[in-house]
Amino acid sequence: MKPRFPLFYRILAWLFLNLGVLGWVAFVAVRGSLRMEALMAGPLGERVQKVADTLGAELRERPRSDWNGILGRYRETYGVEFLVFRGDHQQMAGTPTPMPPEVRERIASRRRPPLPPGSDPRGGPEAHGAPEGPGEPDFRGAPPEETSRPPSGPGGPGRRGPRGGGGLARLYVRGTTTTGHWMVFPMAMDAGRGGPLNVFLVVHSATLSAGGLLFDATPWLWAAGGVAVFSVLWWLPFVGRITRSLGQMTAATERIAEGRFDVAVDAARGDELGRLGQAINRMSGRLEGFVTGQKRFLGDIAHELCTPLARMEMALGVLEQRADAAQREYVGDVRDEVRQMSGLVNELLSFTKAGLCGRDLPLSELALRPLVERVLARENAEGVVEVEIPESIRVRAEPELLARAVGNLVRNAVRYAGGAGPIAVVAASSGSAVELRVRDEGPGVPAASLPRLGEPFFRPDAARTREQGGTGLGLAIVRSCVEACRGSVSFANRLPHGFEATIRLGT
Repeated sequence: MKPRFPLFYRILAWLFLNLGVLGWVAFVAVRGSLRMEALMAGPLGERVQKVADTLGAELRERPRSDWNGILGRYRETYGVEFLVFRGDHQQMAGTPTPMPPEVRERIASRRRPPLPPGSDPRGGPEAHGAPEGPGEPDFRGAPPEETSRPPSGPGGPGRRGPRGGGGLARLYVRGTTTTGHWMVFPMAMDAGRGGPLNVFLVVHSATLSAGGLLFDATPWLWAAGGVAVFSVLWWLPFVGRITRSLGQMTAATERIAEGRFDVAVDAARGDELGRLGQAINRMSGRLEGFVTGQKRFLGDIAHELCTPLARMEMALGVLEQRADAAQREYVGDVRDEVRQMSGLVNELLSFTKAGLCGRDLPLSELALRPLVERVLARENAEGVVEVEIPESIRVRAEPELLARAVGNLVRNAVRYAGGAGPIAVVAASSGSAVELRVRDEGPGVPAASLPRLGEPFFRPDAARTREQGGTGLGLAIVRSCVEACRGSVSFANRLPHGFEATIRLGT
């Protein structure tokens, strides 16, 4: 019977589960140990900063009336919102979106405290060519890891670059009062005669991936897929060898359980599976010796008993002729016992002969229907059993053994189900084999007894005694004869009632 969950797939499933658990643990560890602020200070932030630089340069070259269109074009390209806010947190361009309080608080926490009058944070009052505007962003007190590149940028010398005055820092804030992720980039815009105007370029995304701008999962997915494929290719030969060895051992033990000991398992492995294979080979060899010796012993005993039983039956016949009327009843009882014993000995001989033939018996091709008709004639069952076998069906078998097997099945059907309905012998081709079935309409056998049918001396019904003709060897002889013909036999109950024996032979 094929297993519901083969070991091969269970091992692979366990491997993938292991990889999944390790990946989840790694994700949690990385997510807990890395802050987005630190990532924004590295190559990830630089990638977003380049986009902000390009956008800032384009905004400087175009009038403010065109900003909404420019931001909309970038939104369609990257799949995130681009917004522009003044230093007092009032929106200047982009889709109307209020700045969350946590973003304002974070910006405020990065402002540098007011400087003394006349002082210059970079060493002189004319560093930028104009005084700081009211409420402008100043992140010059930010930690070193949050500081961007030098102040020069697309704005040119004497003007603030897209990062704001003095190379101001970018910020990342995860929304709490509002959903999404916020990235803030200070920039300096030309305000005409009033000097440069410092503003915020804000990138807002509802997801962490930000359309691949902030976090691109594709490389990670490719890496995970590569790890999975490599793991499968790495484990496949190892798992395949194990399951292949286990499959061979399972098939061998199933054959041994069926009484076929001509099995050999590959025992070349140097591990526990190799030792198990060697043990199976030794066990099959010893079992074959025991069973063969037992059959020879039974055959020798049955052969030796034939002569004294024949003499006893002959003597009882003579005694019955000379006995008076009162003694003949006792002599008849003894004669019936001797006949029962003689029948048992003959069946033992048939059983041992069929079992000792072996599977190397030469087979011949023969027509099936004529053989079955000869068997029915020998069993006096021509008018009781129906034959439904096409003339064209031929099988490979040993004629005498196959006839003995069919005869035993027909005899059992007539004996136990002859009065319950029609008995039929049918045959049909099934691929490269032929299935011969003997059916009856009798009571069948208990379902629990079906697996044991064909065992020597097993009776499926305790009520069947030798007075009813059951010795427990009939189906065992059938199995031995069919297996000697390199075929198989199975037994099953029919619905709603009846019994069926199926012989499967090669063509």
